[in-house]
Amino acid sequence: MSLNQLAYEQNLSVVKDLTPQSLWQWFARICATPHPSYHEEALATDIVAWASARGMTAYRDGVGNVIIQKNASQGYEHHPTIALQAHLDMVPQANADTVHDFTTDPIRLRIHPEDGEWLMATGTTLGADNGIGMASCLAVLDSDDIAHPPLEVLLTMTEETGMVGVFGLQPQTLSAQMMINTDTEEIGEVYIGCAGGIDADMSLKVDWQASTFDTAIDLTIKGLRGGHSGIDIHKNRGNAIKILARILADVQAQFADRFGSSAITGGTLRNAIPREASVGIACQAADKDAILAIIDQSITTITSEICQVEPKFTTIINDTNAPSQVLDTQSTAKAIHLMNVLPSGVVRYSDVVADTVETSLSFGKAQLTADALECTLLIRSLIESGKAAVCQTLSSIATLAGADVKFDGDYVGWTPDTGSAITATTMRLYTDILGHVPEIKVIHAGLECGLIKTSHPTLDIVSIGPTIKNAHSPDEMVHIPSVATYWTLLTQILANVPKA
Repeated sequence: MSLNQLAYEQNLSVVKDLTPQSLWQWFARICATPHPSYHEEALATDIVAWASARGMTAYRDGVGNVIIQKNASQGYEHHPTIALQAHLDMVPQANADTVHDFTTDPIRLRIHPEDGEWLMATGTTLGADNGIGMASCLAVLDSDDIAHPPLEVLLTMTEETGMVGVFGLQPQTLSAQMMINTDTEEIGEVYIGCAGGIDADMSLKVDWQASTFDTAIDLTIKGLRGGHSGIDIHKNRGNAIKILARILADVQAQFADRFGSSAITGGTLRNAIPREASVGIACQAADKDAILAIIDQSITTITSEICQVEPKFTTIINDTNAPSQVLDTQSTAKAIHLMNVLPSGVVRYSDVVADTVETSLSFGKAQLTADALECTLLIRSLIESGKAAVCQTLSSIATLAGADVKFDGDYVGWTPDTGSAITATTMRLYTDILGHVPEIKVIHAGLECGLIKTSHPTLDIVSIGPTIKNAHSPDEMVHIPSVATYWTLLTQILANVPKA
């Protein structure tokens, strides 16, 4: 689906008073063009057509990445080429009560009603991750009054679900000596390293039986904050799947073969902390009140534990028709125990980088199908052995549970370079802008920098960006004043890149 002109105009009306105007105009346009992972083609095509019409060299590589080249501004012809990088896709998450097809419907912008300093979407993820970064790259290309050396802009495909674009990036695609990655999400911080990751998919075969139960309920977990499975993994946010499993384990402990599950679902994406989960529970009418009492006690206990972090945590219990089929007793027990035992959260903090998660595991999605309970997880670590250790743990769990586990999409982290010239320039300029020294950090998230270094090993990379909160959730928001600060830093770096 291409640009929605009406949504574009509406979005422009929301950002019309924000600065820098060129960046916000581009962001309004990006939001008005549907671009969830695997559906970025229209946006990529639009950008290439625009750049070509402006006389720039613009093309797509073999995996669909967009590469745009722009000549240096006057006086910067002999400076080294610098690359700007962002990813084209966004994470598609919507509130349960929001009807939104991310493949066809635009993102509709709004200013946070309380303080006016945050930009949000309406019932969905905003796509500031990495739409603001992409908008800044395009705004630089669009400008005629920004000082800059020769530029290469790299916009990658499908970063959020497998880093497809950078996996397919071929050596020597870029001629730049330095790169600014725009995917950092905290103003005042400079990132020089990131975690690597690997996908894990566990499948537990299940068997069904004709139901003999005469009543049923649907239990739904809602209202959790969710968030980014890397950046937010240490914040004690509730995982809806794990909460659901804990409740079911309490029921299982007392009722064993006296109930059955007819449906289990939780989460939507591997890289987002699950905000919602639900289960269908069938039982005899004579046991219903006792089961509800166990559920109520479990919910009360969990609420008391997480209420500070998850004040909007809610559960909904509805009566429903008794199903014709349920999981048999053994499959019900195995499914509950597997969801309950699968770890999710921080595995280990770094001994090298203070206050930084070294290794984590996020249980992002559970889905009961006709044949199996499918569990979707994402492992992140700053060190390769950390990933390997968690893979080993999951393999052991799978063996004990009688499940199958597969690992895929392994990508390397980004190792800090203490001799980075672009980092030194960034730190100097950022200090002047902020009035204090920015923090140098290693992020527990999957920036593309490590894989870009794999194909372009001599590239000197730094990562910066504005403040984005609650990425990968419908509560995602970007801090408007921080975007202006980020823009100042970005343009000053371009104007102050030393001569070759």
